[in-house]
Parts: sequence; C-alpha cells; structure tokens
Amino acid sequence: MAKAKYFLILAESSLELVPKKLWHHPSVAKVARRRGKKPSEMILDVSLHYHAMKNLSRREKRGRPDIVHFSLLLALNSPLNKAGILETFIHTINDYVIFIRSDVRLPKNYNRFVGLMEQLLIEGRVPPDSEKPLLYVRNMSIKDLIENIGAKKVIMFSERGERVKLNKVPEIVKKEYAIIVGGFPHGDFEEETYEVADEVYSIFEEPLETWTVISRILCALETHNGLL
Repeated sequence: MAKAKYFLILAESSLELVPKKLWHHPSVAKVARRRGKKPSEMILDVSLHYHAMKNLSRREKRGRPDIVHFSLLLALNSPLNKAGILETFIHTINDYVIFIRSDVRLPKNYNRFVGLMEQLLIEGRVPPDSEKPLLYVRNMSIKDLIENIGAKKVIMFSERGERVKLNKVPEIVKKEYAIIVGGFPHGDFEEETYEVADEVYSIFEEPLETWTVISRILCALETHNGLL
C-alpha cells in the first residue's frame, strides 16, 4: 500500500516562457542572440528582461524562476521527501502545473536549471521521449490540481492568514492535505487561489521568502513524523 503523503504546492509560481508581446524587445532579443535561442524558447527572468517587463500585467509577480529553483531544491532534498511522504507540484502564474517525480535530481546550478525548465515547457516532459518522465507539465488550474491529487483539505500559508506557532503546524497539516505556498516575489494570491483554501495561516508577523516558509513547515512536519 502506498504511503499517505503531504502535498506541497508552489502556487502562482514565477515560471514561464517569455510572452509573445516581449519577443521583439531589444533586451529580450539581445539575450536570445547571446544564448543562441529564439525569444520564445527562453524563461522570463526579471534580472535579464527588466526593461521589457515594465508594462507587463502582474509584473511584480513574474520573472523569478530562482524562487522555483531554490524551493524545489529544498523540498526534494528534505527528509520528508526522502522518506517518501511528500509530493511537490509547481502551479505557475499562467495556470500550468509541473508534476515532479520525487526521485528527480534537479541541477543545483541555476543556469542548468533554467535550461531544463525551458526544455520542459517547450517539450512538455523531461526526458522528451520518456514514457515515465521525471517532470511533465499540463495546462491546469490550481482547482483542477487539487481535485486531481484528491487532497482531503487545503491549507494555505499567507501573510493574510491567522497567526500560528510552528509547533502547531502538525495539528493543522495532516497527511493527504495540500499545503499551498506562494511561488512569487511580491503581491498576493489571486482570489481564485484563496477560494480553494479551506484554512489560511501565517507563521510570522512579517512577509517571509517562499523558501523560508517551506523550510519551517517541512521541518515542523519532519519533527512530528520522527525524522529529525
């Protein structure tokens, strides 16, 4: 029998290919030439495409693939994942969901990670010709993802939530519950994301980086499960 798991969802994540409206912007074209790629084949990155993004809608939430990189390295290398009781999903700001095998070993080098994500978003899976890919992507809303994984309850962590001490997290988050943490740098969740949450909590009085929130929550659950 399969182990009951926690479901970690990095929601509205800042991970996407460069939008069509930016393909011909000089800063995008310059990076594309340097990398020998088409603009449509590159991940949007505010550190490279800042000037092109100035008039992009929801600009403050986009162009930060490093958040996904750090967060995935943390989650996939956690004792909870190594014990086989964590599943991690990336829901992007444009309503795509990345399904991730728990045994995947992602590149620690950021540039190699970006290259892998570009291949994934273009080909739809990695490796592209595998029947059992390490990563694959589907056009899917967060509501559809929750239904797909069959989570019994959805717990969101947001600065708008009720303050809770870390030692209470295992009482709030049970196995087969989905844990939603924002995968974007600034701003707030969209209302449709709040709508899927059964309960919303905050673990600190000020905003925290995504990977800090994930690390504290996973550590609390690992301690509760006798892994630490």
